[in-house]
Amino acid sequence: MSGGRLRVLIVDDEALSRRGLALRLARHADIEVLGECSNGREAVASITALNPDLVFLDIQMPGISGFDVLSELPAQRQPLVVFVTAYNQHAIRAFEARAIDYLLKPVDDDRLCAALDHARQQFAQRSAARERRYPQMLPVRQGRETLRLAVQAIDWIDAAGDYMCLHSQGATHVMRATMKELEDLLDPRIFQRVHRSTIVNLVRVRSLRSHTNGEYFLTLADGHELKLSRSFRDKVERYLKSPVPGG
Repeated sequence: MSGGRLRVLIVDDEALSRRGLALRLARHADIEVLGECSNGREAVASITALNPDLVFLDIQMPGISGFDVLSELPAQRQPLVVFVTAYNQHAIRAFEARAIDYLLKPVDDDRLCAALDHARQQFAQRSAARERRYPQMLPVRQGRETLRLAVQAIDWIDAAGDYMCLHSQGATHVMRATMKELEDLLDPRIFQRVHRSTIVNLVRVRSLRSHTNGEYFLTLADGHELKLSRSFRDKVERYLKSPVPGG
């Protein structure tokens, strides 16, 4: 977002849809349309080259779909995404892919304005997170002593009632905290929640595999396996395809 303007890319295989959306976005003084793409391959190249803040992304397109576009982008190139489609059956998968909104064609003006307001809020939060400094050490009580545990040495974390178990280099350290408190405390570019009760250090993730029953498992560098919720699968896959800060 340069000079207070939200930089936008439009991706749709229908020229009329692209044009109509561009004209409506032009009514907003803080929106700058960087360009338009007619297919998924163009979208991947343009997002990589232009680094837009927000992408209005069609789902069903010739070649690769909107979901495929996101899966091919490294985590550092992930813009905010609003899916725009004529089909409502993709809604659940869209939000699993961390889209901030989902618009059905023909797009209603009020819904478009609401999506833009949401995008502005999300971008402000993302910008604040980039500027934030995260702790390098966590204080962990051990009897009468307090251990300063290096954050980068944490492999994974799981919840145990009112406590969190921090697994680091073969040892387990117990800290009184909630999952939400630790999520807010740790750098989200490195530590990601992969289950309702598990946070993992992405630097430690070696592989992702599926099970015959539809479940997914992460294998860490030390061989330990963690169950992965389906809703977090796409995000972890994108991280595995890209460099991770500190990795």
